Amino acid sequence: MADSNFVDYIKIYCRSGKGGAGSVHFRREKFVPKGGPDGGDGGRGGHIILRGNSQLWTLLHLRYQKHIFAGNGVSGAGALKTGSDGADVVVEVPLGTVVKDAETGEFIFEITRHNEEKILLKGGRGGQGNNHFKSATNQTPRYAQPGEPEQEGWFNFELKVLADVGLVGFPNAGKSTLLSVVSAAKPEIANYPFTTLVPNLGIVSYRNNQSFVMADIPGIIEGAAEGKGLGLRFLRHIERNSTLLFMVPADAENIASQYRILLKELEKYNPELLDKKRILAITKCDMLDDELIHEIEKDLPALPYVFISSVTGYNIQQLKDLIWKQLNS
Repeated sequence: MADSNFVDYIKIYCRSGKGGAGSVHFRREKFVPKGGPDGGDGGRGGHIILRGNSQLWTLLHLRYQKHIFAGNGVSGAGALKTGSDGADVVVEVPLGTVVKDAETGEFIFEITRHNEEKILLKGGRGGQGNNHFKSATNQTPRYAQPGEPEQEGWFNFELKVLADVGLVGFPNAGKSTLLSVVSAAKPEIANYPFTTLVPNLGIVSYRNNQSFVMADIPGIIEGAAEGKGLGLRFLRHIERNSTLLFMVPADAENIASQYRILLKELEKYNPELLDKKRILAITKCDMLDDELIHEIEKDLPALPYVFISSVTGYNIQQLKDLIWKQLNS
């Protein structure tokens, strides 16, 4: 994980700019020895702003940026001169980024659209100059407002992968192999558990130049919702997928039982995941004949299913058709 380019969690200290102080100043010219107050206002402190960027897919660019500071507002001056505002800092993040308070875990906001901007920390307002405080009874106010202080805090940035279809299954269920067959993605594939340690995205071509995005989520094990295996680290990526493709290999002892275990882990993590559309793919079917397939079908759970083989290409187009139908139903 240390050398991976996929970074989906960072903790950053952010501080907005403080507002500039208002000016205490009086008009003094050659023939105006006792002019009135003309102190200008202070400038606003800089904001910390997050902006969505659809070209980013990871938080890697922020991995070593532990502190983000906005500029301070400049104090006002005489002749009603307003101080300049502090420089805003715009932080570009991938779509699907969730921001939480690092101390309390409180959800603050999320970025889901390209060029969407949200202010994380507002800069302090500039103070008013003494020109604002003159009155009939106080024509020479010798005071002005100080600028408002900055805001600061530690924040967690969490990325939830945005994809149309999320592949859900135990380690070695054939998720990475399927993604490599239906898209140009090149995930690591090997015959041992937890080959996939980070989510992989692939764009799947469909009929008439249409396409959809598929995400290979690292394998789930029983107890993942309590943090076992890769646990909660990657379960959150499933929240963003509109359709879940459950993948169970044909040589599993009990396909329906494995499906129920996967479903139970999702429910324990977030019950709302059960509202998503579901498809079951029975993988590694290149060794099955029609009679075996018919026997397996008797015990399958009641949801749309398809038997596939990524190695031979068996029923891959039927799988795409079923996914497309679910996505557009």
